[in-house]
Amino acid sequence: METLAKLTRFGLFDARVPRYTSYPTAPHFGPAVTGRALCDWISAIPAGSSISLYLHIPFCRRLCFFCACRTQGTSSDAPVRAYVATLKSEIALVKARLAPGVTLSRLHWGGGTPTLIPADLMRELSAALLDAAPLGKGAEFSVEIDPNEIDDARLDALAEAGMTRASIGVQDFDPEIQRLIGREQSYELTRSVIERLRVRGIRSLSTDILYGLPSQTTGRIAESVQKLLSLSPDRVALYGYAHVPWMSRRQLMIPTDLVPRAEERLQLFEVARDLLAWDGYRQVGIDHFARPDDGLAVAQAVGRLRRNFQGYTDDTAPVLIGLGASAISRFPQGYAQNAATTSDHVKAIRAGHFSTARGHVFAGEDLLRARIIEALMCDFRVSRAELSRFDVAPERLQALFDAAAQAFPGMLDLDASGLAIRPEARPLTRMIARAFDAYDQSNLPHSAAF
Repeated sequence: METLAKLTRFGLFDARVPRYTSYPTAPHFGPAVTGRALCDWISAIPAGSSISLYLHIPFCRRLCFFCACRTQGTSSDAPVRAYVATLKSEIALVKARLAPGVTLSRLHWGGGTPTLIPADLMRELSAALLDAAPLGKGAEFSVEIDPNEIDDARLDALAEAGMTRASIGVQDFDPEIQRLIGREQSYELTRSVIERLRVRGIRSLSTDILYGLPSQTTGRIAESVQKLLSLSPDRVALYGYAHVPWMSRRQLMIPTDLVPRAEERLQLFEVARDLLAWDGYRQVGIDHFARPDDGLAVAQAVGRLRRNFQGYTDDTAPVLIGLGASAISRFPQGYAQNAATTSDHVKAIRAGHFSTARGHVFAGEDLLRARIIEALMCDFRVSRAELSRFDVAPERLQALFDAAAQAFPGMLDLDASGLAIRPEARPLTRMIARAFDAYDQSNLPHSAAF
């Protein structure tokens, strides 16, 4: 109870903070980064480099009530086919600027629902991607799969293209909760799809489950987690549902009075976390869990864990190129984001140029603060020795550390090696990370701290 009182006093249950999948966060991007800058940044990638690529499919057959992602519904394949044609043109623009010998360390299809793409288009799209930059040795090709929107033909196409990891969103297996969030997906269907993936040699499985959903109780989330564990996923992302109907109109379909209170959210998380730990999963960062031999757990153990727009990753490639509407790219020079709307993105690509609409060029202490925040989010500690590569004066670094320690008295350990978040204070990680954020945090669309 004493720890809970401290967490409450520091604002855990009423503060709204970024998820820090980037720094600065996307709301701080501006118009200074253009398509010309993106062209220059792609052209500057050295020959023979290893990069990552993210492909965004913004379409869904159904729009789940809980989702706040930028997606659009479609009942036909016509807009999907037109969009894939645009993606192929965008891939050609990237290919024309890539130096020889560039390969992919990670390829991820996200959305939306990538698996609504017909099998023939999956083959065309993967062929275009791998022609521009083939998968490198040990590369990972992952796809977000909706069990309601997949069949054997599409599974075959993905397996033939070289998919190595499937990512399946579960959210919750309870039928009443599924009805309330507009996402009906039975345990039996999910298990069937996973079995069909494994028959095709796709052994690596990532899953998502949410806490804080309407009508969710500790008993219900325990049952859902136990069902999930019976499917033997390699990784589990345990995300907190962010109820933001003022930002995502579809969430108006969810009765606010059924959404658990902040203190109840913490209990739900702890029940799920304990069940995962008892089954042998290691906690990775603030909201991921992985088997000890999974790449995320290994990366955390050796200090290679990173964080990007897909969450935690063991990918250390310096470049991530985002393709598709609203996709974000990261380069050593900064961030570049494509036009948010599908129509604007398609219009730009059809005109023969990138749709870059906004971004950020790193300056000042951006890279230093970005690494401090990432280290805290990944490892709950940051090393002074590692930060020496940013050529920061020791007294300046000490001032940053002191300010955080003063803002969270008794929650941090500060010594000659660096700064660390105490185990009991880890629910405050995003808030502590915010102490190193130099950008204005007022009036930004953040989610609850827990």
